[in-house]
Amino acid sequence: MLNAAHALVTGGGTGIGLAIAQRLAAQGAKVTITGRRADVLDAAAADTPGLHPLVMDVTDEAQVQNGIAQAVAARGAVQICIPNAGIAEGRAVHKTDMAFWRRIMDTNLDGAFLTIRECLPAMRQADWGRVVAISSIAGLRGLQGAAAYSASKHGLIGLIRGLSEDYMGRPMTFNAVCPGYVDTEIVSRNTAAIRERAGVSEEDARQMMINQNRHQRLIAPDEVAQAVLWLCGPGSSSVNGQCIEIAGGQV
Repeated sequence: MLNAAHALVTGGGTGIGLAIAQRLAAQGAKVTITGRRADVLDAAAADTPGLHPLVMDVTDEAQVQNGIAQAVAARGAVQICIPNAGIAEGRAVHKTDMAFWRRIMDTNLDGAFLTIRECLPAMRQADWGRVVAISSIAGLRGLQGAAAYSASKHGLIGLIRGLSEDYMGRPMTFNAVCPGYVDTEIVSRNTAAIRERAGVSEEDARQMMINQNRHQRLIAPDEVAQAVLWLCGPGSSSVNGQCIEIAGGQV
C-alpha cells in the first residue's frame, strides 16, 4: 500500500497515464491527474475514487508552476511524480520545420523537465520520492521516420539518469519505463498516419506497429502501469537511474 502518498500523473486522463493513475489509487495513493481537457479528466475521476483532476498544459511553464502548487496545497507534497504526457508523431527530418520540432520537444522533454522541477522542492522536504518517466523504446534506439520523437525520448532518459546521480544515496529514485507499441489512442491515430504515408491498408498499417514489438502483439496499458507501480513501491528502492524495457523482448 502507498499509505495515502500524493502522486501526480501528467496526461493522466487516458491511455497509459490513466492506467497508472488507477493502479496507484488502488494502492491507496491520492492521485492528481493532469491534462488539457477538463471533460476527459473529470470523466476519469468520476470512474475511479482517489483521482483528482487538474487542467494543466505541460508546455506552459506558468500553468505547471501554478497547477502543481495547487495540488501540493490540496494534497501535500508530491511524493510520486509520473511525467507521462507526450506526443508520438513521426516526420522525416527533411520535412521537419521548427514548429514541429519544438512541439515535440515542448511536450515530451520540456514538459517532463518542468513537471519534475516543480515537484522536487516538496519531495525534497518530505525526503522521500519516486519519479518514473514514461519514455519509449525510441528512447533507446532510433525509430525510423521519427527522429524528433526519438531525440525527445533519448533526452528524457538523459534527464532521469542525471537526476539519479544528483540524488544518489537519498531516499529518492529516478527511473524510466520504455514501452514498445501500446494499445492506446496513439496507436489508432498513428495507424491512419501510416496508412496515408505508406499507402497501405489500415490492417497492414496496424500490423507494421505490432511487428515492432518482439512478442508480436500490442502491449496493454496496464502492463506498463504494473511496472510503474513496482518502481514506486518499497521493494524497488535499489533500482535507480534505470530504463525498464516493456517491449516483449530485448530491444
